[in-house]
Amino acid sequence: METEIRKFTTYLIEVKNASESTVKSYERDLKKLECFLREHGIEKIGQITGTNLNSYILYLERQGLSPATVSRNIASIRAFFQYEWRQRTIQEDPSEWLKPPHVERKAPGILTMEEVARLLEQPGKEHPKEIRDKAMMELLYATGMRVTELISLKVTDVNVNLNYVICRDGVKERVIPFGSEAKKALELYLNGARHLLVKNEQTENLFTNCSGKPMSRQGFWKLIKQYAQKADIRTDITPHTLRHSFAAHLVQNGADLKSVQEMLGHSDISTTQVYMNLASNRLKEVYAKTHPRK
Repeated sequence: METEIRKFTTYLIEVKNASESTVKSYERDLKKLECFLREHGIEKIGQITGTNLNSYILYLERQGLSPATVSRNIASIRAFFQYEWRQRTIQEDPSEWLKPPHVERKAPGILTMEEVARLLEQPGKEHPKEIRDKAMMELLYATGMRVTELISLKVTDVNVNLNYVICRDGVKERVIPFGSEAKKALELYLNGARHLLVKNEQTENLFTNCSGKPMSRQGFWKLIKQYAQKADIRTDITPHTLRHSFAAHLVQNGADLKSVQEMLGHSDISTTQVYMNLASNRLKEVYAKTHPRK
């Protein structure tokens, strides 16, 4: 099965133009399945049955994995076997009847506008690293892009004169505008701080770490948690917090869902609908606290 997994990941990269994080996720899930099957004496892909796969899903559930994690594993397994079936490596798709568990969609954690303002005020304006951090956080909140998209930006993806950024997710591309605060932070970074961080002048990456290498998702998560602590923000910060806050604040201030959907890059508007629910709940909270005849 190892060879088939390798061919599948190559297909994801070369044909589907899947992102690096997506490919790694599929590969990780499938290698865990391969290990489970090998332990049960199954090493050839043609030997795998639907019963084997159902046994594996039960095994994952007994390990205490969340329904969301189990669902992601099932999605990886189904994509893999559908590919193998199309390649005629197998005669039947053993994953056809796998059903993911019900996953409750949790409301995303967001910051208040006041908390966002405090967070964005934390980086200083003297040290190159803090200037970079300020530019990254301002741009993230101004555009709502994913953290993976942010750290993958090239210098040529940003047009500071016309206030827009070209954001890419695999083969998909979208143009997102940004405002004056993000523009000021980017100009300060590009005009002075970036060349002090980038060790190789040929580097195309917009943001790098202090060693001149591409910024990692984990690296960004650490720095944003540090600034949240400095800002005395008690809400748990995740890499997506500013993205969720961007969307919720837009909807709260009257933006239409279709526009927010396009900026976020959601393929299904029902995914964006959650921010409308957040805004509605927020209005109810304000009413309950402030209306004299509540």
